[in-house]
Amino acid sequence: MAWIKMIREDEAEGALKHEYANAMEPWGGVDNIMKIHSLNVATLKAHMLMYVTVMRGESDLSRAQREMIAVVVSTANQCHY
Repeated sequence: MAWIKMIREDEAEGALKHEYANAMEPWGGVDNIMKIHSLNVATLKAHMLMYVTVMRGESDLSRAQREMIAVVVSTANQCHY
């Protein structure tokens, strides 16, 4: 399995701390898929923009339909989160 250096939420400073605050999940942390960008804040911002656009932007699909598609794709990819 690949290993990517990540900065934890409690170690974040400046722009990264701000972006982590925007990416905070209801469980109280930032998902690892976002934390892999912690060494390059620009890519974190870009990933967040893509995610928000795909999941919450204007679309013929409802939010529920998009979430269902995400669950099916995650299952097909054997992703456990």
